[in-house]
Order: sequence, then structure tokens, then C-alpha cells
Amino acid sequence: MLSKGNAKKTMLIFAFFGAALLFSSSFFWAISDNGGGRRFERTNVQVALMPPTWLGDEKNKHAPFALFGTDQLGRDVFARCIVGGAISVCVGLFAAFIAVFIGTAWGTIAGVRGGKTDAAMMRAVDILYGLPSIMLVVLITVAANSFVQGTPTMSSALQEFVNVVALLSAIGIVSWLTVSRVIRGQVRSLMQRPAMDACKVIGVGPLRTFTHHLFPALLGTIVVYATLTVPTAILSEAFLSFLGIGIREPLPSWGNLAADGLGQLNPVHSRWWLLFWPCACIAVTLIAMNWFGQSLRKCVDPRSTI
Repeated sequence: MLSKGNAKKTMLIFAFFGAALLFSSSFFWAISDNGGGRRFERTNVQVALMPPTWLGDEKNKHAPFALFGTDQLGRDVFARCIVGGAISVCVGLFAAFIAVFIGTAWGTIAGVRGGKTDAAMMRAVDILYGLPSIMLVVLITVAANSFVQGTPTMSSALQEFVNVVALLSAIGIVSWLTVSRVIRGQVRSLMQRPAMDACKVIGVGPLRTFTHHLFPALLGTIVVYATLTVPTAILSEAFLSFLGIGIREPLPSWGNLAADGLGQLNPVHSRWWLLFWPCACIAVTLIAMNWFGQSLRKCVDPRSTI
């Protein structure tokens, strides 16, 4: 018989792997190619701007099935939302990894060293908190885009890769501040334990102290804050792509799909599905990941009430 805590952890594991399996299956369907091109790229102007077929529109009763409708080029919006979601989530995951790596290293060094080193490093964090992070991300991505456009010999695939890497790096670089503060506080607390004094007495080196004593104790906190950083990174990517300085065509993302859909809202013909579905995907993903992060936090630290 599982305890209440173990049952909750088991439910979280099944929920995570179930969602990952469903999304992976949908992704491979969206990029499948039956000879007419990959599904999310396939154009068919004959069925352009078709509403979702489940609405029962008489004009489109003989058109191919499109769960989310089609865009102005006749591309399947559902397939594009799936592929765009994969890109947005990957950017969020890698940006969160960068943020957690930098934050963990910075907070650990500050917490272990203490004294003036700790004070100087934390003042640097305070200064960076005062800077507009979104503007820093914009500057980095614009600089990367200028570099790409100034290199005409670079292939289009490499240009897209450089833009994506610059975007996720920029988001990760400005997202580590909160993680560093939390890790620093945890390290300062751990350093007060008798086990740390024992390590110093018997001559355990700093690296071994971190890998065998500090890191295992910090792992739960690191995992939780990594999970909570991913939704923030996804939202930042979507916002920048919506403005046209993040992920760009031909690559889809929820941000640029929403930007395309906004242009289709007008008093004459309101193609609402082009804006609704990308926004709904962002909202559902952020809610689900925040719920997962908060639930994981409570499992790791049952005393937490936040």
C-alpha cells in the first residue's frame, strides 16, 4: 500500500510520461511526410483559411479534416501548433538548463566562500535585478540576427540554428538570478551543519565536498526551480516571437503563430482559430507546468506552503 506522499509522486511521474508520450506521438505525426511534404509545411491554397471541420461548415464539408482549421496558405494549424510547441518547449528547457547551471554555480560559490566574496556576488545579483531583463534579451537576439544577416555565405538552416541558440542563450542568461539566491541560501544553511565541519577537519577537498555532500542535498531544490523556470522561458520566447524577434518563419512557434493569427481578426472576416489555438496552447502548457512544478516542490519539501 503506497503512502500518500509516494502515491502523489507516482501520479506525477505517470502524468509527466503520459503527457510526454502523447506530445511525442503528435509531433512525429505533424512532421510525417507521405510524399507531399511534411504535414506542418504542406500548403494547399484550395482549403486556405478553413475553420475547424468539427464546426460543420457547409463550405468545407468536402475539404480534408483539419482539427484546428487551416491558415492563409492552407497549412494544418494543429500540426503547426504541435511543431511550434516542440520548438517553444525545447527553447524553454534549454534556457532553463542554462539558467539553473549558472544560478547553481553562482549561488554555490557565494554560499561556500562567504564573507566579502558572498557580499560582492550578491550585490552583483541585486544590480542585475534592477536591469530590464527583456531588453537585454532583445539586444542579444537583435545582435545575433544582425550577425546572421551580415554573413551571406551562411546557409539558411545554419541561420535558423544560430537564431534559436542565441534566443535560448539570451533567455537563460537573464533567468538565473532567482535560482542563485535560492541556492546561496540553501548552501549557507548546509555549511552550518556538523557534517561540513567534519569534512574540513578530515581534509575533504572543495570539489568532493560539493559532489558528495552539497549537491545531493541541493538536487531537489535544483530540480524544482528548473521546472518552475521552464514556463517563464516559454512565455519569454512566445512574447519575443510574437514581436518578430524570436523564432521566425519558416519555423513555427506559438508566438509567431499568434502574431499571424492577430492579423486575421477584422470586422469582415474574423478567423479566430488562427489566434485562439496558439494562445490556448501557451495557456494550457504554462498552467500544466506550473502545477507540475508546484506539486514537485511540495513532494521535495512538504513544509512548503507556496
